[in-house]
Amino acid sequence: MKNKRKIINDPVFGFISIPNEDIYDVIQHRYFQRLNRIKQLGISSFVYPGAQHTRFQHSLGAMFLTSEAIKELRLKGHEITQNEASSVMSAILLHDIGHGPYSHLLESTIIQEVSHEKISEILIEKINDELNGTLDLAIKIFKNQYPKKFLHQLISSQLDMDRMDYLRRDSFFTGVVEGEIGSARIIKMLDVFEDKLVIEQKGIHSIENFLMARRFMYWQVYLHKTSIAAEMMLIKILRRAKAMSFAGETLFASPSLQFFLSNEINADNFLKNDEIIEHFVEIDDSDIISAIKVWARHSDTVLSVLSKNFSERILFKAEESERMTEDKEMELRKKYAAHFAVNQQDADYFFEQKEINNNTYDLEDDNINIVFSDGSVKDISQVSDILNPEILNHGIRKNYLCFLKI
Repeated sequence: MKNKRKIINDPVFGFISIPNEDIYDVIQHRYFQRLNRIKQLGISSFVYPGAQHTRFQHSLGAMFLTSEAIKELRLKGHEITQNEASSVMSAILLHDIGHGPYSHLLESTIIQEVSHEKISEILIEKINDELNGTLDLAIKIFKNQYPKKFLHQLISSQLDMDRMDYLRRDSFFTGVVEGEIGSARIIKMLDVFEDKLVIEQKGIHSIENFLMARRFMYWQVYLHKTSIAAEMMLIKILRRAKAMSFAGETLFASPSLQFFLSNEINADNFLKNDEIIEHFVEIDDSDIISAIKVWARHSDTVLSVLSKNFSERILFKAEESERMTEDKEMELRKKYAAHFAVNQQDADYFFEQKEINNNTYDLEDDNINIVFSDGSVKDISQVSDILNPEILNHGIRKNYLCFLKI
């Protein structure tokens, strides 16, 4: 046991302690260690070169913040047993275990209709089997099947420790100071009222800053138009590779990536096939980038042009625009078909429309509630001086045309 009480030096929060043997075993599991090879922000490093941090780091940070929240809630008289504390920390550690390389990329390309949340549930169950049931309670909390609902809210809500870490961490590594939040202050203001997380009245301004920081980070980082263009380009590359594989072409790829390129993977067979799951956990960012480097020299014009340009950061250009008319689409097809000497169907790989939506706060989700000294509880949108509820709950949509400049 003494060899499993490790201390990790985190650049955002300082020293993070691994509190017990069970959590150490989760961290050491091969599924979790895989997160070391997946960037937290996917292709955002094309825009912010410092954004090289991983989902492994993020998960450890979320675990640390959860441990701090548990300490605070215990100080305020709320009973959280040692088993509950360990379980909720294990659950937050594993909340991103189902992510593939480059964020949600695989969900729209080589895997169809299988969300990373569902994959996370499957992988947590498999880890639990290997660890002889030590995650039984963690799974109940993760799935919101445990009587103390506020424990699930620490993992998944509009004020969860996941968001609390990724805003701090992503702001730190990108250098976008507008995303900086007072996570320690917010945690100090945490309380529980009628089995729900609430914020003390003194924390209103910290929550206002939290929501505004989230809004800024979405527009400046997560939905930055260059990131959108790069992601769209990567999607086009993988779709082309999959189409070629289905047509009988054998492309260079790691064995597990080759498996996904060559087979139709959907929700039904993914959930029932252990072979698919084992191939999934073998794929990380390096599989994708190494394949693209080789595909850049392929004889297929579409695959080679897109792969070479992606490797050299000659990305799609993204312009905010109205939805394209059919005439505009046909004009672009003819233009790319002539330029690259490909048919009009293949010309579609060189452009795409993308609509994005940024919703800062969802009034239909678990609300962020403020508890006042008189015992009353109100939603943050009702008590904030600077946050208009209509603006908070109104998603802003933008439509981008992403295209290869020639």
